[in-house]
Amino acid sequence: MSTIERGTQVPAHWRLLVCGLFLLTSCPITAQADEGIVDVHTLPKLQGAIEDNSRADPNRMQYGVPTVVAATAAAAKKMLSADGWVPYVRPLDETNTTLAFKKGRQGLSVSFTQGLGRPDQSVVYYSPDRIYSNVPFPEGAIDLVFDETRPYLGCIAPAAFDATVNFYTREMAAIGWRKLTPETAAIWPNADLTATVPNGIRAFYDHPDGDSTQFYKQKPVMLTLTRRDDGRTNVEIRIAPFALPTDLQSEEMSGLPAPKPYKSASGKSNARAATHEVTVAALADLPAVLAFYHREFAARGWTEEGNAALAPGDEAAVKFSSPEETGVLHLGRKYDFTMVTLTAQVKEAVLAARARAKKDADDKFMQDAEAMAKQVIAADEARRKSQAATLSDSPLQAQAGSNTPLPLPENAQEVNFDSDDGRLEFNSTSSVKAIAAFYRASLKQAGWKEQPSVINQPNMAVLEFAKGSKTISMTVMQMGPKVNVSADGSGLVMAAAKPASSGKPSSNGKPSSSDQAGASATSAGPLEADAESALPVPKQHSSTSLGTAKLPGIEAPFRRELDASVPAELSDVLAFYRTELTRLGWQEKPDGAAISADRVQLAFASPQGPATLKLGRANGETSVSLVQKNPDAATKADIMPKPGQAKLMLGNMSTTDAQLTINKQTIKVAAGAGGPQSPKGPTLDLPPGKYQYSLKMPGRPARNDTIEIAAGDAWGLMVGPTGEVLPIQMY
Repeated sequence: MSTIERGTQVPAHWRLLVCGLFLLTSCPITAQADEGIVDVHTLPKLQGAIEDNSRADPNRMQYGVPTVVAATAAAAKKMLSADGWVPYVRPLDETNTTLAFKKGRQGLSVSFTQGLGRPDQSVVYYSPDRIYSNVPFPEGAIDLVFDETRPYLGCIAPAAFDATVNFYTREMAAIGWRKLTPETAAIWPNADLTATVPNGIRAFYDHPDGDSTQFYKQKPVMLTLTRRDDGRTNVEIRIAPFALPTDLQSEEMSGLPAPKPYKSASGKSNARAATHEVTVAALADLPAVLAFYHREFAARGWTEEGNAALAPGDEAAVKFSSPEETGVLHLGRKYDFTMVTLTAQVKEAVLAARARAKKDADDKFMQDAEAMAKQVIAADEARRKSQAATLSDSPLQAQAGSNTPLPLPENAQEVNFDSDDGRLEFNSTSSVKAIAAFYRASLKQAGWKEQPSVINQPNMAVLEFAKGSKTISMTVMQMGPKVNVSADGSGLVMAAAKPASSGKPSSNGKPSSSDQAGASATSAGPLEADAESALPVPKQHSSTSLGTAKLPGIEAPFRRELDASVPAELSDVLAFYRTELTRLGWQEKPDGAAISADRVQLAFASPQGPATLKLGRANGETSVSLVQKNPDAATKADIMPKPGQAKLMLGNMSTTDAQLTINKQTIKVAAGAGGPQSPKGPTLDLPPGKYQYSLKMPGRPARNDTIEIAAGDAWGLMVGPTGEVLPIQMY
């Protein structure tokens, strides 16, 4: 054993080690379980369950069973109920497919998905929930509506009135609730404990332990028990009215005031009907919400014009008007919320004045734009003529020593030839006229026959040649002080042996195709979201693109589409999107779901509107197509299809009128329709399906093609400057 003599200097790291050992021996370490959180791995599982341990998580359990989702959900609810877990639904969340349970002071969420590629199988997920506001559930109660955060409880107790009163007197005290007295309620200035209810009783409680721990701090609650004609008892527990906020804050939604705090709120606008509306589930008593709107109307200069007719569920309805709008406020109660619906509509006179002002502004804009365009065109024409003067019209000779199948003029520069794809490009200091003459003469001598072309201008010419089954297409265009020549076609393809890949880059500095295929190995590690992407995409993507569709003057896009390729397994990408989209508030819909080993198609409801996720496999990677639609923005842009139909919008960017025939209808599309000078082109509402269409323009051959449209889609058919038709999905 080594020893250290007295007086020897001990190294610092030894002293730290000794201190650390002393602390470990003098301070016992204990780990205390959180009694408010259930260990989901100890819960019962359905028969035939196969637990998934690939992603170990102490707060989540996942297992598969050989039954469809509907049968699995019913069996899980029955099994957990038998184990003492009481199922309930949350207020305003009645349609949620996730099951919620309570057992004592512990909560549990159980969700379900279809098995990957197996619609006859299901996956079950257990996650713990913390019950922040615990109140007793009567044994055997039905129609349980419960919010574990406020609290709120509404149910029907099977016991008679007196037995239910005794139950709550005993059980509320057992979990720390104290019945309020005038003395203990003195801190609440507006507390009134004397209120009575017909055929029942009302009592108020607080939770004094929460005042000391501050962890489960509770507001006072009001317990209401009433007799039912069938011998059972109605039960409701909610925050006491005197503990609710009275001075509500305002939040702007769709140009209208919404009271805060709230459980949920949404605003929407309908440009076609010139209306906007806000709906709110306010966490306040109805008199406080009504006082909020009296204050907001006065602050905005709006005039209240008496009571309006009550709608079902209303307790108050008020008409109001402003210099530009008229509207109605509806207030009602549901659970412990005050339900608000506030609707405003623009007056007809205001709409007419706005239309006139917009027309005047558009006319001035077009006049200014036309004048500016003429100036730009004149300046460009002068510049082009000045540059064209430097180009030579002298006859050209063929360049000696060229190894391209198409002869090159003697002054060809920056030549780029791809023999595999049959593409050639170069620049020249000769004029468009001289280069066109050079190729007409040289190719004619080589047996090529020129096809007629309508484009033969001093600054641009298009040449088409054919020889047997081979073709060559050339575009000769003045580009500043030079002329650019680009050619392609089967007449330029040269067969050549392709050497095996060496792993080195090609002549253009990019990896060869075989190297790229080898690079698409499956991504290692968990997929992480790219924080800079507007729509979720893994950081590990090999390619990605994001497109948005919106009209000028409308900030929100009415369609967003993300395409990506991810070097990861399809199941990992699917799990990534389910996690990320759920985190963003997207809800997966069962309608039209298709899941297999190499293909996934899922529908979602996002906060902005419907969305679709498609996954597939290509080149050893998972392809991603994520589309999100915004009905409010589409309605504002006036491109929203009618229910069950698709909308087709026609445009014409050429200088010649066109006729388009589709679905046995022939529509004239004027020159410029759908462009800057005439934004509104013809539109059609069609049933979903596949349609053939034909386009006719003077002096051009007819163009025939097909387009397939689905219900709820909006497509544009735009005629280009040279008569081609470009289909574009707008919504």
